[in-house]
Amino acid sequence: MLALGSPTIRVRTSTNCNVLLKELQQIWNDIGESKADQDRMLLELERECLDVYRRKVDEAANAKARLHQSVAAKEAELATLVATLGELNIDSPIQREKQSNSLKEKLASVAPLVEDLRVKKEERMKQFSDIKAQIEKISGEISGYNHLNNAPVSSLTLDEHDLSVRKLTEYQAHLHTLQKEKSDRLHKVLECVNEVHSLCGVLGLDFGQTVSEVDPSLHRTSIEQSTNISNSTFEGLEQTIQKLKTERKARIQKLKDIVASLLELWNLMDSSREERSKFSRITLILGNSEPEIAEPGFLSTDVIEQASEEVERLTELKASRMKELVMKRRSELEEMCRMVHIEPDTSTSAEKSNALIDSGLVDPSELLANIEAQIVKAKEEALSRKEIMDRIDRWLFACEEENWLEDYNQDENRYSAGRGAHINLKRAERARVTVNRIPAIVDNLINKTLAWEDEKKMLFLYDGARLVSILEDYKVSRQQKEEEKKRSRDQKKLQDLLLTEKEAMYGSRPSPRKSTSFRKPNGYRSNGNGSMTPTPRRNSVGSGTPELLTPRSYSGRQNGYFKEMRRLSTTPLNFVAVSKEDTMSYASVCGSVLGSPPHD
Repeated sequence: MLALGSPTIRVRTSTNCNVLLKELQQIWNDIGESKADQDRMLLELERECLDVYRRKVDEAANAKARLHQSVAAKEAELATLVATLGELNIDSPIQREKQSNSLKEKLASVAPLVEDLRVKKEERMKQFSDIKAQIEKISGEISGYNHLNNAPVSSLTLDEHDLSVRKLTEYQAHLHTLQKEKSDRLHKVLECVNEVHSLCGVLGLDFGQTVSEVDPSLHRTSIEQSTNISNSTFEGLEQTIQKLKTERKARIQKLKDIVASLLELWNLMDSSREERSKFSRITLILGNSEPEIAEPGFLSTDVIEQASEEVERLTELKASRMKELVMKRRSELEEMCRMVHIEPDTSTSAEKSNALIDSGLVDPSELLANIEAQIVKAKEEALSRKEIMDRIDRWLFACEEENWLEDYNQDENRYSAGRGAHINLKRAERARVTVNRIPAIVDNLINKTLAWEDEKKMLFLYDGARLVSILEDYKVSRQQKEEEKKRSRDQKKLQDLLLTEKEAMYGSRPSPRKSTSFRKPNGYRSNGNGSMTPTPRRNSVGSGTPELLTPRSYSGRQNGYFKEMRRLSTTPLNFVAVSKEDTMSYASVCGSVLGSPPHD
């Protein structure tokens, strides 16, 4: 009955049982129990001992089953953790089962490993959660937030059964890609926001309100709210930039029109420098392109309104001084036409304009606009006539040089050694070269004028007369003048010959005539020592130059040069002054020589 346990325990138990059994039998004997009762009670005692052993065996079996179940659960959990974490280098207690059959030893070896893997799983889960949160946050910024609950539109699902390093690396790579995309988008958003800020500054608009209309996160300063870098934000910023650029372009054009009106009114009204200085800053817009206009507030509505008010003020002031402005602009037109030798339109002459304004038949603004149009037309015509006018300048200069040279050649003291003689001599040499080119200059001028007339389909008028006719008349007059010069030289030679013969006949030389006072036109004068010094010869065309032979020249506004030209065309020139006595001598000598034979 007591055969279980180790031998020592069995011996001790057996001894104890025997002692107790003997003591029990002695007690029974002392009591007087019968043998049958004693056997019965021993049988009951043996049965109770077996029940105790059986109960203990059952309890031990249950404990073993529970322990085995715990070991199995730990091993299953270990296998799950190993699979979840992807830990392939862990020795499983199952592989060491052959070395130890004790369940407690198995449990003792599995439990710490399971605990370590649990801690590792929690740490891995925390890593995944952090990365997942960052991914969801950046994805929300890129894809856009649901502003109702301030949560990302879509969330990333985490698989708790796959927490391996490979999966963690994939998450980290995905996070890195999103971070790079976020950086690129933030850079692009920053560029757009800076451009919006610059445009708002130039236009004088509220930057915060403008970008908040696109997305509040663009102007929000709280750290909790991230900047929305979604495609919708980009589209909103691009639309805002385009809208602001369109507004900037419209305001620039509006301000340019206002500045143009300001400049025109300032010129018309002769505004003072102080009055113009108030708006001198905005006048720079005429010379700048759109990207160059970056000064804050330059295109604000306040600036435009102030400029518009100034234009309105000057316009009202202009209306009160319209008559004076009309007269002033008409005077400018006439001066411009005089400079380029064209006839101004007589429909807006000072007398007619004054009469029309006083009568009230014509609006002064319309009259002023008409004069302005005539000024523009005169400028265009002056530009088209510039080449021919330059050639006319050269021709007039050559004519002045020709007159100066004639006066110089008539000076008997031109070769004296006085001061300034060498200067006149050099000028005479240059003048002869210039005079020799006059025919070619005139011919080229005629050809150029005819070509201009063919191109413009109109006559080239100079002070109301056709330039070609003036030049043709000049050529005829010059030819007559050359012929008169030739006859004069022949006449002088004949006179010298007759005077020589007279001297031979009478043996006396007539006393030389005293030179009369020498005229000094066209910038030539004596210096007091018998020599001639040059004086200023000419000015530009339209201010003191010799006038051409035009109808207005015939009316009494001609100068000395063109008087001389007309005289050449009507009466012969006499370049040698002959006194009355010399004329009588010439006639008598001529008659004696021609009427009597020669003496021996």
